[in-house]
Amino acid sequence: MGHRTSQLRQRIRLWRRTPRQGARSARTGLPLHTPGVWRRWTRAVTPTSAWPWGRQVPPHQHGPERLEQRPPRVETLDWHARYPQEIVLHGPTDRKQLALTFDDGPDDLWTPQVLDVLQQLHVPATFLCVGQRVQRYPEMVRRMVAEGHVVGNHSWSHPNLTQETAADIKSQIERTNAVIRAVAGVQPRWFRPPYGALNDVVIHTVQSLRMKILYWNVDSLDWTGIRTDQVVANVLAHTEPGAIVLFHCAGGAGEHLDHTVAALPILVDTLRQRGYTWVTVPVLTGQPAYL
Repeated sequence: MGHRTSQLRQRIRLWRRTPRQGARSARTGLPLHTPGVWRRWTRAVTPTSAWPWGRQVPPHQHGPERLEQRPPRVETLDWHARYPQEIVLHGPTDRKQLALTFDDGPDDLWTPQVLDVLQQLHVPATFLCVGQRVQRYPEMVRRMVAEGHVVGNHSWSHPNLTQETAADIKSQIERTNAVIRAVAGVQPRWFRPPYGALNDVVIHTVQSLRMKILYWNVDSLDWTGIRTDQVVANVLAHTEPGAIVLFHCAGGAGEHLDHTVAALPILVDTLRQRGYTWVTVPVLTGQPAYL
């Protein structure tokens, strides 16, 4: 991991030294050639054979992110309107604070790279973790906690919980809390349902466990394989005070998140220049991190 950390920091330093010349996007204010510059530096520093997306990541038992599993945005807003105390979409809008959240980890490929970038940029984040991956990569969760990040619950095996019984939903959440408590000494209070899929049974089960449901109001769409500039544009175009931003720090077999790693320094620096500060979800909302 030390070698990958060194490479990543070198890539970030090289990107920052790249001249900002040429046309800029009217939408984001960023140089239009930024992603190409990043890719050139990445290829110059890291041999293609060493790129981590050439390796395989253990898939979720129930599969990776899928657009067809996600509810429409209007449905999300409706659930929040019906359960405003149980479902958090964003933080207060009267101060320029933002929260980065990362789903589906941990793994030993993308999660350490994301953690390296956040450490380099001094940004705390909130990680919603899958229990079976916590069991496999406990050192990643311990590192998250040690470096000041908050760890939340993203189910045991990433199923669509609206298709599960109340007993199975409870098991998915409790097993994950138990393994996080065992490896990191904390018991999550924040739960994000896989795919953002909710129904009354899911909500009532989470309530019964004294936990909060964490949604988001800015989606990077990083898991879809879009380019770095598209990830950046998605976030910048929708970010307002109190935003909770959705990213991923792990994927399934054959998926890669190189554009997530590349986009983070750009987004963090750009939004800092606009007066924003980055905090964890508990700090943003003024609510406890753990039970």
